[in-house]
Amino acid sequence: MARSKAAARPAGGSAGLIAEIRALEDLKAALAARQARLSVAFDLLQRREQVDAGMPAADLGAGVAAQIALARRESPAKGGRLLGLAKALVTEMPHALAALEAGQLTEWRATLLVRETACLSPEDRTAVDEELAPNTGTFDGAGDRRIIAAARAAAYRRDPRTVTQRASHAATERHVSLRPAPDTMCYLTALLPVSAGVAMHAALTRHADTLRSAGDPRNRGQLMADALVERTTGTPGGITGIEIQLVLTDRTLNHGDSEPARLPGYGIVPAGWARELLHNAGQDEDQALNVWLRRLYTAPGTGELIAMDSRARLFPPGLRSLIKVRDNTCRTPYCDAPIRHLDHIIPWHHGGQTTHTNGAGLCEACNHTKETPGWTVKPRPGPRHTIEITTPTGHTHQSTAPPLPGTSPPGANTSHHRRYIRHHAKILIRGRSRADNRSSTASAAA
Repeated sequence: MARSKAAARPAGGSAGLIAEIRALEDLKAALAARQARLSVAFDLLQRREQVDAGMPAADLGAGVAAQIALARRESPAKGGRLLGLAKALVTEMPHALAALEAGQLTEWRATLLVRETACLSPEDRTAVDEELAPNTGTFDGAGDRRIIAAARAAAYRRDPRTVTQRASHAATERHVSLRPAPDTMCYLTALLPVSAGVAMHAALTRHADTLRSAGDPRNRGQLMADALVERTTGTPGGITGIEIQLVLTDRTLNHGDSEPARLPGYGIVPAGWARELLHNAGQDEDQALNVWLRRLYTAPGTGELIAMDSRARLFPPGLRSLIKVRDNTCRTPYCDAPIRHLDHIIPWHHGGQTTHTNGAGLCEACNHTKETPGWTVKPRPGPRHTIEITTPTGHTHQSTAPPLPGTSPPGANTSHHRRYIRHHAKILIRGRSRADNRSSTASAAA
């Protein structure tokens, strides 16, 4: 037994494992630098081909970031950021690129350097890059915060006016975003000017401290969160008059099935939580929830929605809602952006019909990219709703609609589902027959 354990140990022991982990980390950084060089070369080549094809100067470069994103299995938005990072490193920050190739920087920390110098002119950015060159020791043992501080200080020394203008312009980028968290929770995030953010936090803190001192059993964090919801929506629960679309099977709703539901804008939620939400709807008058039940039927086994068709060029509201329920997010691979546009897979003016099989939900950016010359999209046979995207380089990528609640897993035996349907059909038929018999007996007695 002792010999077998010793034989299973890798050569070099613990020290060898750590050495290999470091070597692989250096290799990851070097490969990221290589990807940056290849991305810039691809961008230049695509632009030349677009010029030769007669594309207007304002449109040159369209679709390049999206192709890089597909190649790297990233979202189109991330692809744009990666292409911008590559251009900055290759053309304006050679020292940072060399540090990345040598493993002194990770791709993320190189991104931080590029981000903090984005407001500078190419000449000033190159000067900052030289000031922070690896041989100065700036990156030795430096974490994210230290690298950000060094880049900001160097940028401010080179061009304080531009950095100040950037800070004042940042207020125009304020926004609110929502992303899911575990256990049917979510993160509601607001990017605000620092003065507004500090004022909001101080007001919520004062409110929570006042209630705590009055004996409220909730902790400060709970009180602040509840006050934020109430002050924003005008109600304690924050859901009065708001339509919440919940996608679930009839078995989950009526028979206690464990098949999870799907909440658009959030994702998968437990079956019990979905039933509790619907059960409590309207129970509390102060937190009344408007509920609409819309029956959407799927084909047994495949999970395909059974939909209506239209002869119109634009998707009618009912069909738009159905396609949004089916696709959930943008249908471009790796893109999780919300659906903003609905477009025909086969263009309407080329004979494409306005049907759920010929429609796809897309974000605005991906819909514009699809219209760029060289991109084609066509439906493909397969489970659920599958489309094939071909890029100008000839590479193909498939996108399959996410499975709806109740869809059988690939390769699963669906006979139990058919038995379930037959069983409940028999129950309904028996119940109807008994009702008819009682009605006949009552008529005869009368």
